[in-house]
Amino acid sequence: MAEASIQYQAPSEPHPVDAVLPAGKLVALGIQHVLVMYAGAVAVPLIIGSALKLPAEQIALLITADLFICGITSIIQSLGLTPWFGIRMPVMMGMTFAAVTPMIAIASAPGMGLQDIFGAIIAAGLFGMLIVPFACRLISLFPPVVTGSVITIIGISLMQVGIQWAVGGAWLKPMVPNPAYASMENLGIALFVLVVILFISKYGRNFLQNISVLVGLVVGSALAAALGLMHFSQVAKADMFHLVIPFQFGAPKFAIGPIVTLCVVELVVFVESAGMFFALGDIVGRKVGRAELGRGLRVDALGTILAGMFNTFPTTSFSQNIGLVGMTGVRSRWVTVTGGVIMVLLGLIPKLGALVAAIPQPVLGGTGIAMFGMVAATGIRILSEVDYKTNRNNLLIVALGIGFGMIPLVAPQFFIHFPKVLEPMLHSGIVLTAVVAFALNLFFNGLGRLNADGLRELEHAAEDAAGPH
Repeated sequence: MAEASIQYQAPSEPHPVDAVLPAGKLVALGIQHVLVMYAGAVAVPLIIGSALKLPAEQIALLITADLFICGITSIIQSLGLTPWFGIRMPVMMGMTFAAVTPMIAIASAPGMGLQDIFGAIIAAGLFGMLIVPFACRLISLFPPVVTGSVITIIGISLMQVGIQWAVGGAWLKPMVPNPAYASMENLGIALFVLVVILFISKYGRNFLQNISVLVGLVVGSALAAALGLMHFSQVAKADMFHLVIPFQFGAPKFAIGPIVTLCVVELVVFVESAGMFFALGDIVGRKVGRAELGRGLRVDALGTILAGMFNTFPTTSFSQNIGLVGMTGVRSRWVTVTGGVIMVLLGLIPKLGALVAAIPQPVLGGTGIAMFGMVAATGIRILSEVDYKTNRNNLLIVALGIGFGMIPLVAPQFFIHFPKVLEPMLHSGIVLTAVVAFALNLFFNGLGRLNADGLRELEHAAEDAAGPH
């Protein structure tokens, strides 16, 4: 009897997004993600608390709740929870800046306060959960000419943040001139950090190259401390432990006006998050289709509901960390799961959070310029694959899409006479680019063609990105 041939098939390697790294590497890379996003994560409660003239202890409650919810939602987004929640890619969650002005306006209105804000946040999260299926059906209307434009403007918008960090904050603080603005000391620190990152990126090997941003932050912080620019007084004052519990400011109140306003903000968050998910999918080589987009947006909505319950503010996927993924090349989602755990600990141990908060802005600026530029470069790479030869109108779509997205950056008062309810949309360059590019794409390329060809083009682009790296 002929001997049966037995073929052995080696198990396929896991996708880099699903690869589990050694514990030590996960912790170091997770810390790197946290340091990159921390300043942006705590900025919203600081701004809201200061604007509403809340006492220091109440602002501290807002910050600890912020960090706790950011950590929980980062874990859910990256790890996944049931088949319905979590895009299962390296995503860190933070608080959206789109809601800051509307929330201040709500709390400043007669008879309104923080409880009205938190009630509106919960309602907006529920609204977001309901519209996720509808939002996902629009994916075929966002071919590369639209997504590339949106991702490019995300990077450009972030560069504004990185540059402001590098020069040491705003020119006015808030209406008093900032003497440290663009000082040679601040610019020198930012440049030093950037040079360290570039040096390690070129000459570093293996894991050292992956943590180039973390090394830059540590070395830059040491230099700032030696120059007397890093202070630890708040670390000494901070508590060792604080339990985050829901409804610390009382039961939420549900008023129609604030709810409608924050539902509009939730739409803005969805547009911005979708662009970030497409950018991240392109960077890590994993397709973002209707199912993936739905799971990611549901976590945005779930995080917003939890934020209202635990007395913090609407959540969104943080684009800063997408730039970090592109820069380091580390695509494992377990890194951001670890980052989420660290954020939870920062929320429960305020002294650790205060230590991270002590990092001066110029140190962050040196890292931000490199990382945020990577996001813009990703958008440009996607746009380079768009057909401009046989369809010259695509050039006009890109030109006007990015042009409108630049308006809030170069002329913040451009829409000053428009209705206040439109502020969250008109003050977001990302939303303006998405709306204009989307509309022009429909105008020039048509709806019927997009439903079939647009989705096919998007899927082909994702498949190409998922190929060998």
